[in-house]
Amino acid sequence: MLTASQALAEHLFVPVLESQPLPAELPQDFFLCYRDGCLKLLDKQTLKKGGLAVDIEPRPGEQHSYPAPKKDLLAQAVGKKTHTIVDATTGWAQDSLALFRMGYEVTCIERSPVMAELVRDGFNRLSQKDWVVKRELTPPKLLVGNAIELLASLPEAPDCIYLDPMFPQKRKQSAATRKSMAVLRDILGDDEDRADLFASAWQATGKRLVVKSPDYAEPMGGKPSESYQGKLLRYDVYLK
Repeated sequence: MLTASQALAEHLFVPVLESQPLPAELPQDFFLCYRDGCLKLLDKQTLKKGGLAVDIEPRPGEQHSYPAPKKDLLAQAVGKKTHTIVDATTGWAQDSLALFRMGYEVTCIERSPVMAELVRDGFNRLSQKDWVVKRELTPPKLLVGNAIELLASLPEAPDCIYLDPMFPQKRKQSAATRKSMAVLRDILGDDEDRADLFASAWQATGKRLVVKSPDYAEPMGGKPSESYQGKLLRYDVYLK
């Protein structure tokens, strides 16, 4: 995968590290590597094995049928009559992929070029899955850049805009969640522009705005029209 690695390095303006073994003292905190048939994000503890990639498989408890039933809190929040969704804070794209498997038409926005490449690799792998090929489905569209600016330039207002911003962390998380979310937080930081993001999303959406937040956080846009409460998080829905 050296050619692919070189092309990716040129695209991201980062060096290619070819020496094996790598020096013990490296200035970089994170690394991208093609491994196990996908693009993975590594840190210094996972240079030899492991790493994190965008998981394109159904989440635990999800049915493998397509479209997946619209029964969980996420589906209730975005609305069964919704057709087009913009996920403006894509991250590891797990909610975007869940929505895609439910049959929604999804557009993703990711501001981190590194995370965008990981998402792009995941969507490329998704496009090769048998059930996607047989049904001639198109994976979610990916836009790279500042969501506040990109939302203002959407060609059409989507039925729903979905926000899952980074809130300040106040709760211990499971080990499985902690690794991927800690890495994401290290790369992106907290979304200090949440208020501006909400305002831009509200202006751009056609019918509804959904905000996923931890249960301890105050609603981003004041009192929501509806709210769906889970064990550790909730979905606040703002209807136009």
